[in-house]
Amino acid sequence: MSAVLGDEELHELAAKQAALGEVRGTPADDPVNVPMIRHWLTAMGDTNPVYLDRGLAPPAMAQVWTMRGPGGRDRSPVDDLLAALDRAGYTGVVATNCEQTYHRYVRVGERLTPATRLSGLAGPKRTALGTGYFTTWNVTWYTDEDEPVATMMFRVLKFRPPDREQAEERTPYPLRPAVNEDTAFFWEGAKQGELRIQACADCGERRHPPGPLCPRCRSANRGHTVASGEGVLFSYVVHHHPPVPGRETPFVVGVVELPEGVRVVGDVVGCPPGDVEVGMRLRVRFDAMDAELVLPRWEPA
Repeated sequence: MSAVLGDEELHELAAKQAALGEVRGTPADDPVNVPMIRHWLTAMGDTNPVYLDRGLAPPAMAQVWTMRGPGGRDRSPVDDLLAALDRAGYTGVVATNCEQTYHRYVRVGERLTPATRLSGLAGPKRTALGTGYFTTWNVTWYTDEDEPVATMMFRVLKFRPPDREQAEERTPYPLRPAVNEDTAFFWEGAKQGELRIQACADCGERRHPPGPLCPRCRSANRGHTVASGEGVLFSYVVHHHPPVPGRETPFVVGVVELPEGVRVVGDVVGCPPGDVEVGMRLRVRFDAMDAELVLPRWEPA
């Protein structure tokens, strides 16, 4: 069994892994291909014809080409550090930053290879979730000709979850949505059993997530409508790992298309994850997670 490292030793391990520099992974299982691009465009609602017409991949797909299933991914300089943080009790994880830079479009037929470099460990720091470390790494994707086509900086907070009693004293449900001037009406509606959709008070354009300006007429005058609460599952993911505070895995997060013309994100509950499928009809339900928070969630209609 590996030893549990203290704060100083964790920083020593991070320095050792960072000194490895950029470590190449294995090439993608498949070259850039049209079917995957078409699936991506459909899921994202992107109707720009330039990608399929010219045989180009959307730049934001860079990571898609080299993602592998559980147990099939490459080891990188990040893995030993994340494992050491887990052993030290920093088992919670939340992504805090992701910045991608695109050098050129990737073309159909090209095969990408990822290269990962650990770039930093900061901590321990006290946060609202608990004491933890911010871990940062960079990934660069190369073609077979060794040309870099995209880079990504990714940062996560690995934190030590408070014990159950401390969590209940502070807040029974640890995942809190951001409530501000733009979103307060939505969460107030949830408390009242209403699924509220922001609407422009001038042109009537509905939009979600809420924002300060109408995308159609640029008006700052805002109102809302109350949705019927019915929808169709447009897309979904089943989350197995990593652990999420306050949640038991696996759980399903879906994108639900509403007849009011917008899509909303929420948990799909009330059925096993294996029974969830795109196109299933759903209805909203409002679950009180604690004394303050009510979440809109979705169940089979």
